Amino acid sequence: MSALADRLREIKRAPSGKQVCAFFDYDGTLIEGFSATAILRARLRSFEFTGGELLDGLMIALRGCTSEQDYAEVLEATRPAFAGRSYADLLATGEELFKKDTAAKLRPQMWQIIRAHRAKGHRIVIASSATRFQIEPIAEQIDADHALATDVEVVDGIATGRILGRPLWGPGKAAAVRRLAAEHDLDLASSFAYSDGNEDVPYLEAVGHPAAVSPQSGLRAVAHDRGWPILDLRNPNYGVLGMAARTGAFYGSFLGGAAVGFARGLLAPGDGTQAMQESISSSIDTGFALAGVRVDVLDGREHLTSARPCVFVFNHQSKLDLPVMIHLVRDHATGVAKKEIRDLPLFGRILQVGGVAFIDRADAGRAIEQLEPVVRKIEDEQFSLVVAPEGTRSATPRIGPFKKGPFHIAMRAGVPVVPVVLRNAGELMWRGAQLIKPGTVEVRVLPPIDTSSWVPEKAGEYAEQVRQQFLDALVDWPVTAFADGRMTRTMGVFEWQETESD
Repeated sequence: MSALADRLREIKRAPSGKQVCAFFDYDGTLIEGFSATAILRARLRSFEFTGGELLDGLMIALRGCTSEQDYAEVLEATRPAFAGRSYADLLATGEELFKKDTAAKLRPQMWQIIRAHRAKGHRIVIASSATRFQIEPIAEQIDADHALATDVEVVDGIATGRILGRPLWGPGKAAAVRRLAAEHDLDLASSFAYSDGNEDVPYLEAVGHPAAVSPQSGLRAVAHDRGWPILDLRNPNYGVLGMAARTGAFYGSFLGGAAVGFARGLLAPGDGTQAMQESISSSIDTGFALAGVRVDVLDGREHLTSARPCVFVFNHQSKLDLPVMIHLVRDHATGVAKKEIRDLPLFGRILQVGGVAFIDRADAGRAIEQLEPVVRKIEDEQFSLVVAPEGTRSATPRIGPFKKGPFHIAMRAGVPVVPVVLRNAGELMWRGAQLIKPGTVEVRVLPPIDTSSWVPEKAGEYAEQVRQQFLDALVDWPVTAFADGRMTRTMGVFEWQETESD
């Protein structure tokens, strides 16, 4: 049995409710590495870094940070990064750096732990020594109830660079946790905390259920002595050249299949869409094999064909999501694009032959009527619609709000909605990534949802109900500890290192 599987079971056995907290350190715990490196790189790229800052940074790196006084000196050295900037500007910079850089470092195993705590109704708290500008984006993504961070003084909307109060480093973080508990009458004895740092022993001691996450050596020794769980989370490293070759092979196969399919579609008598969709789905199969990507449908495969035509809805995080859906749905399916794209040379024609439905989005006041071409595609040609109701890709595994359009389409066409839940496509190709990692995408296809009794006035409610099904499925995802250390049936994405106590 793995330490992570044990931890997830421990969470399930814990009391429910907001009086129980799950405290999460950020750098090295929720993410691999340090969020401050994104700030440092941005300053280096903008040539804002001064010689004095560079010298201070080198001295701190040589000396290390082993006390609150050391950390105060670190904050003083980084003061030029904040001083003189507006609070709104700093928050916007933190959000931008999170989406472009730090979000890719999120540990999927910790995301699963957060989901387990959320399912129990526990209060989710970020407790980090980093500044609030670094913490707010992740706090928003995980719907944290509180974000405990080191605050910078702001006067008339402008940051002075000075630190407000005690930095949340070591004992300071423990004090902040106890202060929060006193303010909200929290049950720290039943609460959980996670960290990787040696300085966080006092913070972990503040709760009844601490855990060391890929800990530094000092914390590892303490955890061994006290019998705290040690969650060693290590993602495998892949060579860039190998990933580039696999990614190139995937795109080469896909583009080759699209070209062959387009030619077959043009030459086919009547409608050539079927010929093109067959070619593309076959090229995706080949491309996945060359890229080392496997798609594992854990349950509900029969729902991919039992209720057609239908509206397939899927959660969207990765560039791989659509290829995965093509691999699953295969053919007799359509997507949606703006009508202006239809008029683009070659590309518009390719989409036409591929069976895409085009809609006019010019008049926002006629949003429902504009969906009519898609409805006709389903009713007249018996095509199924494949659509991501979140719209854009999420920067994290968080499921965003669902738009109502796909559910209006299902109602108007009189077809069921089939939820397709993708668990980890983002771990193989994160939002913004250009290279594909080998591994397995896990899928659960939920039973078709009958829409025959739905009414348009409640489309928003139906969308939220379906979104909740996605959240529930992800929380209850099968977790199996294999003898070789795997946490789930996914392999090649991350590896699990058993602790001695296992």
